[in-house]
Amino acid sequence: MSTTLAPSPLAACPDLRRGAERLAVPPAWGLPALAGRLVELSGEAASATLTFATGLVAEAQRQGEPAAWIGPRETSFYPPDVAAAGVDLAALVVVWAERPRTAAQAADLLLRCGAFGLVILDLGRTTGLPLAGQTRLAALAKRHATALVCLTHKGAQQPSLGSLVSLRAEAVRVGRRGRRFRCEARVLKDKRHGPGWTHAELCDGPDGLC
Repeated sequence: MSTTLAPSPLAACPDLRRGAERLAVPPAWGLPALAGRLVELSGEAASATLTFATGLVAEAQRQGEPAAWIGPRETSFYPPDVAAAGVDLAALVVVWAERPRTAAQAADLLLRCGAFGLVILDLGRTTGLPLAGQTRLAALAKRHATALVCLTHKGAQQPSLGSLVSLRAEAVRVGRRGRRFRCEARVLKDKRHGPGWTHAELCDGPDGLC
């Protein structure tokens, strides 16, 4: 088991995964299943949004697909935990964008180049995206077979970013087995397979949670 360094003021977030073990994996989850789609992964306190986002980055890199992470510096991931989860930080493109509009513009530029298999877009508490922006981002993701995964901080009862979101899941951390936590992505909307299914993983929690 890898060792997690003490959290830093930059972005000490307790939900990043280390040595995750997938449980029953539906064929609708994972980078190939999300390619070409606009995805929203949301959660509130004690969520597992960063856990699943980090897992997708690691999966993309294992498959030789470039990945990018866009979002505000103060709520971003904790680099040592991400590295412990198998992510090559030197190969991960990171864009600091303090406002959701700026972040969406950065995602637009990265998607247009067609070089990325995965783009993580951290939108924080943003409640929605303008229809024109959704249309443009969704079309670019589809054209270049890029998984565009938007991270939002909100509950399952709140509406999604917009009608063009292809899949929305609520990321939650539930249960505990020793030092391991069960993380679930509960699908609330899925235009391809229908809602109601769950992807689950067992993840090693940071030392402060164990």
